[in-house]
Amino acid sequence: MQRVSGRVSRIITSSVASLLARASSSQSFGTFSVQPNFRKLQQQGIPGDFPKWGSLGFCRTLGFASGFTPLQPKPLGSILDIERVKDRSSEDIASIWDDYHLGRGHIAASMKPKLYHLLEHRAANCRHFVIPLWRGSGYATMFAQVQMPHMIFTGLEDYKARGTQAAPYFTVTFYTDFAESKDLVLIRGDIVFTSKLSDSEAKWLLETAQSFYLNDVRYKLVERFNKETREFEFKDVLQALNMPVL
Repeated sequence: MQRVSGRVSRIITSSVASLLARASSSQSFGTFSVQPNFRKLQQQGIPGDFPKWGSLGFCRTLGFASGFTPLQPKPLGSILDIERVKDRSSEDIASIWDDYHLGRGHIAASMKPKLYHLLEHRAANCRHFVIPLWRGSGYATMFAQVQMPHMIFTGLEDYKARGTQAAPYFTVTFYTDFAESKDLVLIRGDIVFTSKLSDSEAKWLLETAQSFYLNDVRYKLVERFNKETREFEFKDVLQALNMPVL
């Protein structure tokens, strides 16, 4: 559990800079296989205009980690019988998708392609963010990377301690197979460590992360975190989520 004092912005900035000092630009975040049929994709670099944390004076030559190596999910056809549902309405397919994942240890959701493309566009330049997850009388800070069609979440403290070897708590994949024919994007979340994250917390993280990328006002905080580091204040995230500044 992490409590943040009134000097929250400096604590978060210092913590993130410290954890980034452990990350080598030649490594990738979360390079492990969640399931045997997953394979690693070729590493992709971050946008060239991403500010170096070294500009804050923490490390002269420090560059941000080059992003996690995303996991290649199973094809949608191996999860859902596409032939049997291709003539169904988008509402029916979304309902079938939700029902299939109910009680299976996964998080299921759906969205319109228009929103997916907006998320994809915004994430291309702002791949990282920090989200407080409220627990009882305080909160744990989660570190998110968005590299579409994937989202990945881990604890900030774990990332500080393990750098690029930090294991994701929760991974999310977006399926665009029905985007053109049904105006529908299916979303599947996999909780990697149930000891770290409950189903309800994972669902909240997914919804909250999407809200920060899709809501114009909230997205300004994501931009600030990625592009105007000196101006970023964690308390603004807390206020956006109606959480107290501890």
